[in-house]
Amino acid sequence: MADLVVTSRGPVRLVELNRPEQLNAMSEELHSGLATVWEELAEDPEARVVVLTGRGRAFSAGGNFDIMTRVQRERAFRQQNVDEARRIITGMVRCPLPVIAAVNGPAVGLGCSLALLSDLVLIADDAYVADPHVQVGLVAGDGGALVLPLLVGLTRAKELLFLGDRVSAEDAVRLGIANRAVPKDKLLDEAMDLAVRLAALPVRALRETKRAVNLHLEQALATVLEPALLAERDSMHSPDHIAVVEKIIADRGGRRAAREG
Repeated sequence: MADLVVTSRGPVRLVELNRPEQLNAMSEELHSGLATVWEELAEDPEARVVVLTGRGRAFSAGGNFDIMTRVQRERAFRQQNVDEARRIITGMVRCPLPVIAAVNGPAVGLGCSLALLSDLVLIADDAYVADPHVQVGLVAGDGGALVLPLLVGLTRAKELLFLGDRVSAEDAVRLGIANRAVPKDKLLDEAMDLAVRLAALPVRALRETKRAVNLHLEQALATVLEPALLAERDSMHSPDHIAVVEKIIADRGGRRAAREG
């Protein structure tokens, strides 16, 4: 089964992160798929709206520590990771189709960025978003630094990015990160209903309105994205990041051994 699944539902394309046992944390396949799917959707002549969600109990836990370890050691893989992150971000901003995020559970790190970069966000009432890049020794370059200040303002964005605190569904709506909170068992239905409403609108007017509003994001792309991504790339093999990842992996190994013992 593919790590990224696209299903056609009339004019709506349901895009699902499909690593439920890993809380939809990134794999090489999933990261690469997210880098290419937006262009593929844009070229689909029957598609009108996208709904993005995660299978299982998480939207996306973000980074994968096995991949982080490889990124630390392999320069070419590190650059590939950054290049794909750039394509994910620009692909979402420039995708002509409206993208609705149905945040069904925790949206962390890159998972948080995927929600932030969507056009409309519905969040399950027991879900949360968080960007803990700094806590693991990384620069918050793959989306948070780009879009969060536009949603919540500079001072609040700095607080959320510096501290990496969880933002509840209620607070996400209050801050402008999400449009509304929805009971978890109704989330996908409400997202699909909203998608159908959007799909019924005049196509050109809707797409050009998205493009016009996203000119604000295009300005940020032109000034913020590249320095942020390059800073994150450099932090991927920093001593601070390596030490944090090694500690997390060791702690998990210790807990696993304790359970098995």
